[in-house]
Amino acid sequence: MNPLPRIWSRLARLLLPGLLVSVLAACATLLPGEPPRVDVVGVEPLPGQGMELRMLVKLRVINPNDAPIEYNGVFVDVEVRDRRFASGVSDARGTIPRFGEALLTVPVTIPALNMLRQAWGLAQDDRSPITYVVRGKLSGPVWNSHSFSQEGEFRLPVGPAGNAR
Repeated sequence: MNPLPRIWSRLARLLLPGLLVSVLAACATLLPGEPPRVDVVGVEPLPGQGMELRMLVKLRVINPNDAPIEYNGVFVDVEVRDRRFASGVSDARGTIPRFGEALLTVPVTIPALNMLRQAWGLAQDDRSPITYVVRGKLSGPVWNSHSFSQEGEFRLPVGPAGNAR
């Protein structure tokens, strides 16, 4: 009787669990931790073309993880009142330190039709809060991208006579 199959079987039973644990541990390191927290901290006008409006959006990105976030591109999409309002990209590169933060700037474009829709909604004398959602992605090396989303609302200031005009 040939002892080789029995040796291979015993070797496989001993090594297979260790190999499986090693593969699972390697995959776990590829998974991103908590998503970064992103807050809009400023907006500045940029020169536009034609009927579009261009703005430079400043984002404060907070990394709540124990590992730094490397990025080599940023995408931002803004919705106002459940409608697409503006979007933009930047090929900025950098690293957000572990348990740290960074200020990123992304130029966004607001098409004329989107501006008109929002202006029409405001002209209808709607006093409800204006809701917004900022979604985006910090593109990282290989499969290490980090998506983010922030939503909120604000009200237009009310004048002394009770009007927002």
